[in-house]
Amino acid sequence: MSELLDLVVAERRQEALGVISLVLRRPDGAPLPDWEPGAHIDLSLREGLERQYSLCGGDDRSWRIAVLREPDGRGGSAYVHSDLEPGSIVAARGPRNHFRLEPAPAYRFVAGGIGITPILAMLDTAAVPWSLYYGGRSHESMAFTEELAARHPAELVRLCEGPLDLPEYLAGLRPGELVYACGPQPLLAAVEALVPPEALRIERFTAVHTETADDSAFEVELFRSRMTLTVPAGRSILATVQEAGVEVLYSCTEGTCGTCETDVLAGGVDHRDSVLTAQERACNETMMVCVSRAKGPRLTLDL
Repeated sequence: MSELLDLVVAERRQEALGVISLVLRRPDGAPLPDWEPGAHIDLSLREGLERQYSLCGGDDRSWRIAVLREPDGRGGSAYVHSDLEPGSIVAARGPRNHFRLEPAPAYRFVAGGIGITPILAMLDTAAVPWSLYYGGRSHESMAFTEELAARHPAELVRLCEGPLDLPEYLAGLRPGELVYACGPQPLLAAVEALVPPEALRIERFTAVHTETADDSAFEVELFRSRMTLTVPAGRSILATVQEAGVEVLYSCTEGTCGTCETDVLAGGVDHRDSVLTAQERACNETMMVCVSRAKGPRLTLDL
C-alpha cells in the first residue's frame, strides 16, 4: 500500500473563476517522489474524503495541483477551497500515472475547463511538434491562460470561449501522431468520435455509465490470500474482497482514479473503468476491481 505523506500548503493562488492552485511541499523541505506529466495524487482531506488531482507542475520538492470548486460535487473541492490555506497540512498518496506522454512524432492536445491541469505539464516536455486547443465557458473561467501565453508561442496555443471546432482541429492526423484529451464528458465523446482509438489518449474526471442489468455472479480466486470468493451480481469485487478481510487500496469506487488496479493472473475481464486504454484492456493484465467484472465464471487475481 502506498505511503501517505504529510504535506504543507506552501502557496495558494486564484487561477481563474472558481479555480485555485496549491503548491504542496514536505514540511521539512525534503524531496518528493518522482513524477511525470499526466500523473495524479490522492489527497486525504478528512476521514472518508479522498480525492484525486492531476499534477500540473512542480519539481523534485514541490507538487502543484489546481482544483475547480464544483457546487454540485461530493464535498472534496469545497473542502479544498474553504479549508486549505498556506500552512495547512494535508495527507497525500502517489503519484500514479495512467495518462503518460508516450513517444510520438507529434501531439495534438485538447483541454476543456479544468482538463488543462494534466496537459499543462506535458507541454513543457513535448520535444516534437505539438499544438493545444483549450476551451472554456468564458475566459474568466479558464485557468493558466497567462502562464500559457508567457511560456509557449502563441501559434501553438489556441484558446476558445464556448464550443470547440474539433473537426477542423483534429483533421489530417499524421501517421503516429497522438491526441491527448481531458475535460468534461461531452467534449471527450466528441473527440472519441473523430479520432481512431489507437491515436487517442484520454483522462476522464467522471465515470462512463455501464449497463448492469445483465450482471451475474462469478468466482474470484485471490491467489496470495488463498481464498476463493463468490461475487454476487449486485456487488463489486472490491466490496466482496473487503468483506472477506483482504485489504485493497482504493479511492473513487467509480473506475476513474486507478487506485484499485490489480494484476489479473487468469480469466477474462469485463473492463468497465475509465482509466485503461483499449490496448491495455486487450492485454488483460490488470483491472480496476471497484467496477470491472469477470467475462466468464472465474477470475484469478494477485491479491
